[in-house]
Amino acid sequence: MTPRRAWIALVVGVSCSFAGTPESSRPGSQLVWHDEFDGTGLDAGNWVRETGGDGWGNGELEFYTDRDNARVEGGNLIIEARHETFGSRDYTSARLKTQGLGAWRYGRVEARIQIPRGQGLWPAFWLLGDNCDTVGWPACGEIDIMENIGKEPRRVHGTVHGPEYSGAQGVTSTYELSAGAFADSFHVYAVEWESEAIRWYVDDTLYKAITPKDVPGRWVFDHPFFIILNVAVGGYWPGGPDATTVFPQTMRVDYVRIYERTK
Repeated sequence: MTPRRAWIALVVGVSCSFAGTPESSRPGSQLVWHDEFDGTGLDAGNWVRETGGDGWGNGELEFYTDRDNARVEGGNLIIEARHETFGSRDYTSARLKTQGLGAWRYGRVEARIQIPRGQGLWPAFWLLGDNCDTVGWPACGEIDIMENIGKEPRRVHGTVHGPEYSGAQGVTSTYELSAGAFADSFHVYAVEWESEAIRWYVDDTLYKAITPKDVPGRWVFDHPFFIILNVAVGGYWPGGPDATTVFPQTMRVDYVRIYERTK
């Protein structure tokens, strides 16, 4: 399959036109993989639970567990951050990935998520290059579809990281609500990823587009990437929770769907 035809859309969430059973096709594309989170537990054939509490390179404060910090409840995937002692850490949460089970090159990657709220919370929906175990980060590439830090309740970030533009030097942009907070309700977060461009959307509003000429290093977004969903607590960027932060906090995801272009 050539890059022009390898167009895959990943959908996490639901919109008004997508209630109930997922559509087998959309204009110009076909459903090839999905998880509706309608069962009694997380599907181990779709998701891997990452565990640990070493800070994850970001100074994070949580321990990611394989307990019910990640669970399926009421038709949603729930990722819950708690203030509790576990594994020498004072907070727990969950981090899920499709690595080893599913990775995709190019497409529309879309999520309908209700994020948590509060100082020190750091929910994220992102993609990581499937070759990360061999070439390392940031050479593998990273596409952050949605990140939010609790002290910015109206703002989400979309970013790419690669060689010579990683960490605080990532190529990034933001989208802001005119009123309210992202945690108040579900929103749709998406990228449209092609061989020569990546575009970011919130609720179908385009707010950022980049091409290879827009990054100050190699364009490394030409191979399969896998999905990650997580809620971090603390870290160098968001800072730690404070007296205003209420626990537990949850991130809710309605469903995941992947569509492949048929023409």
